[in-house]
Amino acid sequence: MTDPQRDLVRTALRGTGVRCAVLCLVSTAATVAGLLLPAVLGRALDLLLAGAPAGGWVGRAAALVLLLAVLDGCASVLTGTVDARATGGLRKRVTGRVLALGPRATTRFGAGDLVARLVGNAAQAGTGPAALAALLAALAGPLGGVVALGLVDPWLAAVFLAGAPVLALLLRAFTRDTSACVAEYQRAQGRIATVLAEAVDGHRTIVAAGLQDREADRVLRPLPELSRAGHRMWRVQGRAAARAVAVGPLLQLTVVAVAGLLLARHRISVGEVLAASRYAVLATGVGVLVGQLAAVARARASARRLGEVLAAPAPVHGTRPLPPGPGRLELLGVTARRGDRTVLDGVDLTVPGGTALAVVGRSGTGKSLLAELAGRLTDPDAGEVLLDGVPLPALSHDDLRRAVTYAFARPALLGTTVEDTIALGLTAPSPAGIRAAARTARADAYIRRLPAGYATPLADAPRSGGESQRLGLARAFAHPGRLLVLDDALSSLDSVTEHHITEALLGRPGPTRLLIAHRATTAARADTVAWLDAGRVRALGPHTELWRDPEYRAVFGARADMEGGRSW
Repeated sequence: MTDPQRDLVRTALRGTGVRCAVLCLVSTAATVAGLLLPAVLGRALDLLLAGAPAGGWVGRAAALVLLLAVLDGCASVLTGTVDARATGGLRKRVTGRVLALGPRATTRFGAGDLVARLVGNAAQAGTGPAALAALLAALAGPLGGVVALGLVDPWLAAVFLAGAPVLALLLRAFTRDTSACVAEYQRAQGRIATVLAEAVDGHRTIVAAGLQDREADRVLRPLPELSRAGHRMWRVQGRAAARAVAVGPLLQLTVVAVAGLLLARHRISVGEVLAASRYAVLATGVGVLVGQLAAVARARASARRLGEVLAAPAPVHGTRPLPPGPGRLELLGVTARRGDRTVLDGVDLTVPGGTALAVVGRSGTGKSLLAELAGRLTDPDAGEVLLDGVPLPALSHDDLRRAVTYAFARPALLGTTVEDTIALGLTAPSPAGIRAAARTARADAYIRRLPAGYATPLADAPRSGGESQRLGLARAFAHPGRLLVLDDALSSLDSVTEHHITEALLGRPGPTRLLIAHRATTAARADTVAWLDAGRVRALGPHTELWRDPEYRAVFGARADMEGGRSW
């Protein structure tokens, strides 16, 4: 068992350990009651055949039946409670890891696959503690049946044990094959979920291009593999059941036949023959064990997939406080890769505190990756990033997140109301500050048109892509910090709105600003422009100087001809 799997076991047992122990005791008590019942019934039968009073033993048998019903009900309630608590604990643990990984999580696993793991696999893994407790009780049935056969007559136990190795091999093969099938099935599920999430994310583009059928085929492409794995699971379980049907009854008949011979020799009574026949059924309880082993195998396979998320290395934060400073950002020899491709190669870049740097370049040159590195949403493969002279990994998590603020092209808007969304992360939000940030982002007029203004529930606030961007910008402007990173955060705005926001953002002193720019007008308002090309900084300087280079102008394409590189 790997360390992440041990962590998952501890997480699943945390808060459910007592209930698991009680469940195991209740299930074992039910098994013991089930083992006592044949002996009590056999004794009652012997007394009835002998003409002796048997009311007491019949009453005991009825009490055992009632006790079995009560214990089974308690076990069902405990199983549901344990499953729910264990699943909740696992989801909390894995969600915390995903949040700690940040963008690394979706890069490593894919959004759809993460959802499949957090929803389906966590629920399946959450059944593990209860399934294991039930398995221990289920094992007590066959073992107790063998012991009970030995108490009736040692020959009965010996006959059964002669065929027991066949049952053991059957169960071992079933467990191995089931684990492999479940793992294959869950991997196919994860692939389908990943592709489906991508299709849902780009549904408007798919519809506009008329590619629904092609995307449906792409999403469902792993379906045959999923079907094969599912059918294989049923075949494995079917084969195990068939073998159990073949081997189990043979053992039972053999035990009953030997019991009949012993009865003929007056070594055991008729009641003991009845008890022995029932104990033979309990001892060959492969069907119960097959079901419990399948549940444990599914839980283990799911836990293994959750363990892969926990095993992904999360960023480790330091303890150094951020010293006073203007927000000077430095990238020293930074190299960053995505898969086998080197996206940024030995980048050296300094952004003086309080200035605005626009990063431009063609698609795929690493602009967004550079933005992620600036605030440690990801780490470089080589080199280091410093803020006011301190390497980002050396900073405490709280200092880093307070110092760096982001706005994205497609912001994730979280919160109950619109005001909560803008104030997200602020320890003491000021209504006046929130409204001022909304005005800077040109979102105030839109918000005031909503039914309840700033108190409108976010779910009841219809918005376009540009209005979502403005809310994301307002959230960034509401957070004081030393470094403000805008990763294509103006892309959905019309030219006039972008002009007003960039004037407010760049036309006055403020924090250090790093902008991923796609428009020449935005680059023209920045203090300095960093031109990325082939993973390196090709040129660094004012926009007006770089504009003389036709290759620089070509970065902006046709839009450059209309804008002419002018500032408004």
